[in-house]
Amino acid sequence: MTRMEPGAVVVRGSEAETIGDVPAAVRLLADSSSTGGALSTQRVTLAPGGNGATPHYHAGSTELFYMLSGTAQILSGEQVLEAGEGDLVVVPPRMAHAFAAKPGSTADLLIVITPGVERFDYFRLLGRLGKGEATLDELLESQERFDNHFLDSPEWTKARS
Repeated sequence: MTRMEPGAVVVRGSEAETIGDVPAAVRLLADSSSTGGALSTQRVTLAPGGNGATPHYHAGSTELFYMLSGTAQILSGEQVLEAGEGDLVVVPPRMAHAFAAKPGSTADLLIVITPGVERFDYFRLLGRLGKGEATLDELLESQERFDNHFLDSPEWTKARS
């Protein structure tokens, strides 16, 4: 990441840390500390039908999903939407949401959370969990720290089965 004057942030794609690989890769672009708390952002690339985030909500932040390519299923409250290239979905605080690539389609999403939350360590924890180096209990214990509160969604379960 390069800091420009006065206070601009530039992240070169080749320098961004990437967590995971197929079926889900997360490129960490800018965390809250690098944007003065304004936002946190990452790029998520999913293989055909790949899962992104399970149902959850953020108590204090809005989450924006911008579709760079492919098609995603996005839970917004109790509704599961399909979003394609160029589509934008914005989910306010406390609203249930989740995302995944539509079955048979890839999905490449730019995700922005505002105001920002230090979330890079959350994605690193998910990466360790996927490798068996962290436990589900550690993830559940991190909900307050990362303002990422898990919940059940019958609508999401039905859409993804």
